[in-house]
Amino acid sequence: MKIARYIDHAVLKPAMTPEEVRSAIQLGIDNDVYSVCVQPRDIHMALKMCEGTNTLVSCVLDFPHGCGGAAAKREAARLYAEMGVREIDMVMNYGAARGGDWAAVREEIDAVVEEAHARGVLVKVIFETCELDEASIRAGVDACVDAGADFVKTSTGFAAKGATPEAVRAMLSQSAGRIRVKASGGIRTINDARGYVEMGVERLGVGFSTTPALVAADEESK
Repeated sequence: MKIARYIDHAVLKPAMTPEEVRSAIQLGIDNDVYSVCVQPRDIHMALKMCEGTNTLVSCVLDFPHGCGGAAAKREAARLYAEMGVREIDMVMNYGAARGGDWAAVREEIDAVVEEAHARGVLVKVIFETCELDEASIRAGVDACVDAGADFVKTSTGFAAKGATPEAVRAMLSQSAGRIRVKASGGIRTINDARGYVEMGVERLGVGFSTTPALVAADEESK
């Protein structure tokens, strides 16, 4: 396994200047990551920089709290897909999930999936698993499968805790091959990264400053 090709290289800190964003995106390209995941404001820059490389552009939607509602999520998905991103990482309305309002959760995922898939764009749904119990994680996986999303994802990286083996295990178990799983948040060592891949995840969300160390450690151990 080449760990770089599992990495969605997250360039998401809101206070970053345009030049800092540019440097962080270039770091991902130089390390041959699967995608750079950017804030919507940085889509145009990322697309221009990644053109002709092995690195795709993904973006976040309704990030980091997921409280924008179905109509706003739909419009954002349409806009970002038409701008040219290849993947969208949307934040689930995890407050609704905690309250058991799965109809609201499903309505929002449906809206994003409909707009994105019509334009050939994949959808990952971010749960914020540290805010959910295992039953809610499992119910969330089912909602994402029913809505036709492409991935379930553990975390934004902006909450109290990121990916954990327990949350990832619950996602993988409930998915049963019906949807792919992305571990994200708090992945800082090559052992963390390989451990999740060996469990069965197909993508890793990694902060931009951590990517070079993971890729270097991966190459040194071969």
